[in-house]
Amino acid sequence: MLDAKPVATPLLESLKLTLNGGQPLDDANEYRMVIGSLQYLAFTRPDIAYAVKKLSQFMNHPTTDHWKAAKRVLRYLSGTLTHGIFLSSDSSLSLHAYSDAYWAGDKDDYISTNGYITYLGRHPLSWTSKKQRGVARSSTEAEYRSVANTASEIRWICSLLSELGIQMPATSVIYCDNIGATYLCTNSVFHSRMKHLALDYHYIRNQIQDGSLRVSHVSTHDQLADTLTKLLS
Repeated sequence: MLDAKPVATPLLESLKLTLNGGQPLDDANEYRMVIGSLQYLAFTRPDIAYAVKKLSQFMNHPTTDHWKAAKRVLRYLSGTLTHGIFLSSDSSLSLHAYSDAYWAGDKDDYISTNGYITYLGRHPLSWTSKKQRGVARSSTEAEYRSVANTASEIRWICSLLSELGIQMPATSVIYCDNIGATYLCTNSVFHSRMKHLALDYHYIRNQIQDGSLRVSHVSTHDQLADTLTKLLS
């Protein structure tokens, strides 16, 4: 694939991959080897995180459609060999993150996808694109679960920086583009219809109350984690 024609995106926006789409591959080993390699590459290339997450779901029974999509990721990489993350020594120490969820994005099981990306100053530190454990009954629930996962990551990073002797100059912030989830983070009244989210609710509320975390609304246009949960044009 080194001489393959480059493409602009890892996956086509209109592509809808399903478990049974296409013909089963005669030998799935090559597909699994390629996806396994891409999983390691995604540690330093957040731009392919969503594509790799999606293709990893078909490791057991890959088809021709899945293999074609995997080769498109390789074509994208062949045209972006110079892409990388630059870490500058003059960046600030402000810690913030963008959290997003693609509600019921998987049409096979209707499980939502979490996505977040954390920044130290202007530098991305960590990112993920991962399916949630169960089906969310509303977009607010899916987004709130994503905020809770992001808060856990923020807390771990703060603990690590503290061990390195680095003190945060300001409260960490999570940006979420769902108004309902943002309001729920700061609402002092926990509604009975949200009892199934009690663990996530109290986890976030405790951090907000002790001043170590703030959840703020951001417009969908400025939601940087959106590309980790669903493919954009």
